[in-house]
Amino acid sequence: MALTIKEGYQRCSALARSHYENFPVGRLVPVELQPHVHAVYAFSRVADDLADEGYADPRLKKVNDPETLSQAERLQLLQNYRQDFEATLAGKKSSEEYSWIFLPILDTIQKHNLPPQLFYDLLSAFEQDIHQRRYAEFCDVQDYCTRSANPIGRLVLLLHGYREPALHCLSDHICTGLQLANFWQDVSVDLGKDRIYLPQEDLKRFHVTEAQLFQGLASPEFCNLIQFQVKRTWDFFNQGKPLSKHLSTKLSWEIRMTWLGGTTILKKIEQLRYDTLGRRPKLTKLDMFTLLLRSFLTR
Repeated sequence: MALTIKEGYQRCSALARSHYENFPVGRLVPVELQPHVHAVYAFSRVADDLADEGYADPRLKKVNDPETLSQAERLQLLQNYRQDFEATLAGKKSSEEYSWIFLPILDTIQKHNLPPQLFYDLLSAFEQDIHQRRYAEFCDVQDYCTRSANPIGRLVLLLHGYREPALHCLSDHICTGLQLANFWQDVSVDLGKDRIYLPQEDLKRFHVTEAQLFQGLASPEFCNLIQFQVKRTWDFFNQGKPLSKHLSTKLSWEIRMTWLGGTTILKKIEQLRYDTLGRRPKLTKLDMFTLLLRSFLTR
């Protein structure tokens, strides 16, 4: 029996509710929009997992695990994902593997007049994650953020009917801040995939070597490096902070909670004295409850 659009939306919502990381997804937006927000999340989450999951940790001796995928295999999986998406947009038959995502996404795009390019930007970033493991300058990292994170914020605004460029710009600041906070939070995790988002120019500036990173050595130089990255990330969050004041009540709560979630991660990194090699800061259930209250009480 063919999958229905309703069933596809239900699967997207189930994924969104079980797989979010630093903050809830679509919990505070109007009920009628939640399925569409969850569909956007599922599209991004599944593609990201194709690029991200199952790497052999270069810090371990066993690096030739037969269950890990090669770069070419990962790129092929994402290429298949992209082709199925393109076929769905063109009204052609695609494989059934991801129809539970693409049918709701097509419905969402059509109902809310969403630009497909934002979805292609996301796919471009995920493909880049596979073949690019180092970034020479901060501007290169920021360019990645414009495709890996910013499209999500813009899509959420568009789903709510906000098309003003100024609001999209504020959203970009918050989304870039979130992505950067995740990078500094996950330095150790990303090393397990042989990825370093810390700009090479900054590694040199603070006299931190890749060998020290892979050794898990949180030297004073490393902590200074993370402090520098956290400070520049605060700038993005502060620039995007006014966004919630211009939105409807429920979306304002959602964006406010997202902002609070990202900045709380930065505060936790600061509390660790910038040692994210020794310990990964994360939000607890108590943190989430507190952020929810704060999002309601402040705007």
